[in-house]
Amino acid sequence: METREKIVIIGGGFAGLQLAKALNKKRKKVIVIDKVNHHMFQPLFYQVACGRIEPSNISFPFRKIFQRSRNIQFRMVEVQKILPEQNKIITEDAEFTYDKLVIATGCKTNFFGNSKMQGLTYGMKNTQEAIAIRNNILLTFEKLIIEKRRSDDGNWNIVIVGSGPTGVELAGAFAEMKKDILPRDYPNMNFNDLQIILISSTEKPLNVMSKEAQEKSELYLKELGVHFMSGEFVTDYDGDQVTMKSGKTIKSNNVIWAAGVTGNVIEGLNPEIIVRNRYKTDRFNRVQGYKNIFAIGDIAYMETPKYPEAHPQVANVAINQGTNLASNLLKNSENNWEEYEYKDQGSMATIGKHRAVVDLPQFKFQGFLAWYFWMFLHLMLILSVRNKLAIFFNWMWSYINRDSSLRLIIIPNRKNNTEQ
Repeated sequence: METREKIVIIGGGFAGLQLAKALNKKRKKVIVIDKVNHHMFQPLFYQVACGRIEPSNISFPFRKIFQRSRNIQFRMVEVQKILPEQNKIITEDAEFTYDKLVIATGCKTNFFGNSKMQGLTYGMKNTQEAIAIRNNILLTFEKLIIEKRRSDDGNWNIVIVGSGPTGVELAGAFAEMKKDILPRDYPNMNFNDLQIILISSTEKPLNVMSKEAQEKSELYLKELGVHFMSGEFVTDYDGDQVTMKSGKTIKSNNVIWAAGVTGNVIEGLNPEIIVRNRYKTDRFNRVQGYKNIFAIGDIAYMETPKYPEAHPQVANVAINQGTNLASNLLKNSENNWEEYEYKDQGSMATIGKHRAVVDLPQFKFQGFLAWYFWMFLHLMLILSVRNKLAIFFNWMWSYINRDSSLRLIIIPNRKNNTEQ
């Protein structure tokens, strides 16, 4: 009886899921391991945070995805250590052996070593964090209407640190929420004092995009009433006040950290091949120094002539690396393997209704058309037809009515084990 090669994939993000789907129904035994039981469509987390779509619409259970697969298994555990000499990984509950190991653990929010900031601000790299932001913002206004607190004590300010796509999209969405939704929900409150503040270490938002996109996005933010603070570095936050390197301070009880990401590195591999918290790989995504261990997506650091400092940590790179590695692993000989070469397919961001910027390899455009392009592309990338329809309905309802019915405050109950 032929023994099938056993491939273990750690992580079910864009890279890991794409690899697993490409290996589905092939003569490989595949185990997907993740600490949560679902794939998350991260580009729309900000819409969960703003109450525009439900978390379930952008979350896809792995067991449902691979329900009809005969060669792919899923295990919900967190990997603690890799033992490369034994071809084994250690988790909190079990051990797994492998013939080939693929690390696709992605990234987490980078707080740059500031543990206090990490404990007091909100990141947005998973579904739980997006829900936490929604809960906190809505709870703020529920408390304000009862306590009638002053507008200068920080409760009114929503501060977003970081002006990449995540920060810009959040700022635009909260600005529209301030204008169209909150006055309806809280008719006795004056929201003129509510400030949406976007703090940027660069002079313009969307620093990695074209000059046209940067200038247009800054204009859109201004039109929406977002206070854009350029060239500022946040150095401290105590839960009530944000402090910047320039000495400026902002009162706020609602601070969202979108100022960077760092790789989810697992203990066990040679630390010398870890660059900026990413595993250094060759052009086949093989981790340097290891014959049967690979890294793909945000966690991979691959130097190429076009990208001497590695590829950008974006979904397109992750998906394409997963596809390329699957193609190589299915070939009979490594002599036929193809090197990975990233083809930049462009970037985009949306800053509220009818306001978006799109940079494609051949041309750039902004405004109404870019907004529809952004909506169409993200809708097409959602996995299931049911979820596509649900999101489309929510978007159309919001478009026509300038409202959303998804502003639910859902906080898990904590069990009290104290004897009464």
